[in-house]
Amino acid sequence: MATLRPAPASMVVLCAVVVVGAVLVVAAEGGGSEEAAASTGKAAMVPALFLLGLPLVPPYSQASGHVQQLLQGVNFASAAAGILDESGGNFVGRIPFNQQIDNFEATVEQIAGAVGGKEAAASMVARSILFVGLGSNDYLNNYLMRNYNTRRRYTPRQFADLLADRYAAQLTRLYKAGARKFVVAGVGSMGCIPNVLAQSVESRCSPEVDALVVPFNANVRAMLGRLDGGGLPGASLVFLDNYGVFKAILGDPAAHGFAVVDRGCCGIGRNAGQVTCLPFMPPCDGRDRYVFWDAFHPTAAVNVLIAREAFYGGADVVSPINVRRLAAL
Repeated sequence: MATLRPAPASMVVLCAVVVVGAVLVVAAEGGGSEEAAASTGKAAMVPALFLLGLPLVPPYSQASGHVQQLLQGVNFASAAAGILDESGGNFVGRIPFNQQIDNFEATVEQIAGAVGGKEAAASMVARSILFVGLGSNDYLNNYLMRNYNTRRRYTPRQFADLLADRYAAQLTRLYKAGARKFVVAGVGSMGCIPNVLAQSVESRCSPEVDALVVPFNANVRAMLGRLDGGGLPGASLVFLDNYGVFKAILGDPAAHGFAVVDRGCCGIGRNAGQVTCLPFMPPCDGRDRYVFWDAFHPTAAVNVLIAREAFYGGADVVSPINVRRLAAL
């Protein structure tokens, strides 16, 4: 991992930050407490916005219809969202990626109506950065779920290919709606998350789960290279290697400031991972020393490290350029 540095005193301020997907941030309704933010994933976006000099963006459900809010950035993301519409079907109220794109397209139309037409709106949207993070729920809440038949229909390679093909089409939809700057996060290491550890009496990591993610991330990196290399003229697409960053943290947690890697800060059962964090459940003490917040998600402290790597990292972490350079384009 690259050496982490503090944020500079001044940063490039964009037109807006737009968030879609499920990994980098999840739209959170209501409460602003740290527990509420971390339990939904909302905390993941806080360091990223701070480094860009921007405030926390509101969820689409709050911003829609309020043009001034839309112009500052929008969070379209949803817990349990997947590339595939059927992923995360065990969770009520999720917003699949295709529906998030519908909402993005509707937002661009709202902006056009308020700023003087499609050309003015296109210019503003093109200067914005889209943070996109998807794929983990297509595995955790689809491929690996017993009540889905996906694993019987597709080999791991076939499923990774299916996801990458759908993903490319979805990013192209965002491009056609006016998006030009993308940061696409790969799926992080999932073989040692508390939910997976809890499925083993010995609390062992699962190399098999991580092996599912590797071809997907390779596909996404290659797909972004094709789109960035001319498939989407005028677009800039950046790949963030979440898997590599997370493996580095797990490989030497103490060097990154962590002491607890085998259980969540908030959860129930073995490894605090059999039932994830529930509303009003008290979290652990010293959460900044934990790698995992709940059964599935990293803590805000981990997200700070990932955000800094995205902004200042080298090509081994974020490529072909880091987010700081992307913001300056």
